[in-house]
Amino acid sequence: MGKLLAIDGLNIVRRVYEANMEEDEAIKADTALRHSVASFRKLLVAHQPTHVLPAFDFGGPTWRHDLYARYRENRAPMPEALKERLPDFYAQLAELGLHVVSVPEVEADDVIATGVLRWLGEGRGEAIIVSTDKDLHTLIEHGAVIWDHFKGEWHDSKWVEAKFGVPPEMLTDLLALMGDVSDGIPGVSKVGVKTAAKLLQSYGNIDRIMAGAGILKNTLGEKLRKDKDQLYMSRQLVALKDDVRMGVTWNMLTFDNSKLG
Repeated sequence: MGKLLAIDGLNIVRRVYEANMEEDEAIKADTALRHSVASFRKLLVAHQPTHVLPAFDFGGPTWRHDLYARYRENRAPMPEALKERLPDFYAQLAELGLHVVSVPEVEADDVIATGVLRWLGEGRGEAIIVSTDKDLHTLIEHGAVIWDHFKGEWHDSKWVEAKFGVPPEMLTDLLALMGDVSDGIPGVSKVGVKTAAKLLQSYGNIDRIMAGAGILKNTLGEKLRKDKDQLYMSRQLVALKDDVRMGVTWNMLTFDNSKLG
């Protein structure tokens, strides 16, 4: 059986970059990418995959921006010094034997969701996702596991329930209810993770919550009724696209561990 290692590339690069306190942007970018290559190598050595899917955001508007113009409007753009060096970084990953996948108008998370679900659906073996993004944890429901490279810990169904109060299959609805300021996902006004979890524990999903919202005479009921449209839009925004045309075959993503020396 095989082992797919799906890596959220910019999740690593951006976090390594932000952790560096260097003031000179050019030096900071060079250092971040050097450490990021080392992180990729460390992941390959540690997990010994048969296939690797290094997914990167293409940049520019995505289908989510078409759905909601204010999507990610408050997120800081990638520093130019870092952006300019990405082609060279991709070349270094190619020297490791990796085939970078970056698709216009979709995010890396959508690419990972498509690849992981296809891999698991074809019964090819285990799937490990390297990321700290909340939305990718929904894929645990389908048999994937998450590896947090920075904390050095595994995230499975038990981890999701302990962190969010709901199992992975309810996570998309929970993220839609609570929204995400950094991604510009509105959710329901003043509903946080605890309230969202309680609602889902009681009702099961957003549709049942909204079916019962009409009889809730408290402030929460008012919020749910008032923000109904943006709640359903938020659910579309947080849901992962799983039919991306990735432009690669499994053979192209095959990894030869002997190349690491």
